[in-house]
Amino acid sequence: MTDVTNPMSLVGTAAPDFTAPAVMPSNEINPSFNLKSYLQGSYGVVFFYPLDFTFVCPSEILAHDHRLPAFAEKNTKVVSVSIDSHFTHLAWKNTPVDKGGLGNVQFPMVADISHDIARSFGVLLPMGVALRGTFLIDKAGVVQAAHVNNLPLGRNVDEMLRLVDALQFTEQHGEVCPAGWQKGKAGMKANPSGVAEYLAKHHGEL
Repeated sequence: MTDVTNPMSLVGTAAPDFTAPAVMPSNEINPSFNLKSYLQGSYGVVFFYPLDFTFVCPSEILAHDHRLPAFAEKNTKVVSVSIDSHFTHLAWKNTPVDKGGLGNVQFPMVADISHDIARSFGVLLPMGVALRGTFLIDKAGVVQAAHVNNLPLGRNVDEMLRLVDALQFTEQHGEVCPAGWQKGKAGMKANPSGVAEYLAKHHGEL
């Protein structure tokens, strides 16, 4: 069981704001990193992982880092959070990848030492670590998607890129995105005739 908040209940509501220490891309420590201020004017992807110096976690962190140019093209900033201290984050960044480290990943790594951030997003386990939760936040600060994996299951970062595209498409065009929608594909008008028109043309692609 997660602690207190159901992460799915955050969808459609303001993302919990927080201020906490973070290791920045430059490796400087910001003792008062604030999510709302950092994301101002941008979309955001906030992802939680259980612990530094573990197993699935570095693969996910590097997967996000490798896709930072793609997120940047979509005006989207990435922020990671775990319960480890900022000193542990920095030590992990300073460990080479071939030694189980991260190298110099280029997004803020937030230290949730109090566990309050994981608790507010609904991903804190009773054992005191966070599930693999990912939250897509729009430019107004509203959570538009929440994906949560159990500890053994690494997430697909490309799916979050797809969701950013989908969110921006529906904001721009006022249409909804059907199953498996990809950028450049047709959307759907959110009414009965729109559904009928879309399915008549595309049902075989689903």
